[in-house]
Amino acid sequence: MTEVTDREFTAFVNERGDALLRVAYALAGNQHGAEDLLQNALAKAYARWPRIRGDAEPYVRRILYHDQVSGWRRRSRRAEVPVAHPPERPVTRDDDHDTDLRLLLRDALLALPPRQRAVLTLRYLEDLSVERTAEVLGCRVGTVASQASRALAKLRHLVPAFDELVDREEVNR
Repeated sequence: MTEVTDREFTAFVNERGDALLRVAYALAGNQHGAEDLLQNALAKAYARWPRIRGDAEPYVRRILYHDQVSGWRRRSRRAEVPVAHPPERPVTRDDDHDTDLRLLLRDALLALPPRQRAVLTLRYLEDLSVERTAEVLGCRVGTVASQASRALAKLRHLVPAFDELVDREEVNR
């Protein structure tokens, strides 16, 4: 690679790396998995960097989603490595109830199967349509709808105050 290409890629990673890591964390469910997922995606993007036209972030995000889907498909051949504790996150509110509810919701999200977590990430964190989510994940629209429905039902079951939290977040937007 040329020096200019290296500088462009480094600038992109410095500028968008944190946002991409948040998406990877939502997909992987833990810090180590997210870092690995992002590192692999950035390595693939770097190899193709001179050919990427326009905004590179959607390209890298698509790599993240595809690598995560590939992980589901080979999960039966690979043992899962649990992490003792998720990384500490700064608390943004002083209300202990909100903190407890958010921790409960985080644990509930981690209890979802990876496919459901990816659907929720694309639909609600990335704000993609059902059709676009299906396109990114390489599945049918009905699969996205059913996975989202099942995931939300499970969250409501695991976290009875889930609807209250969602309503409060929408008011704060």
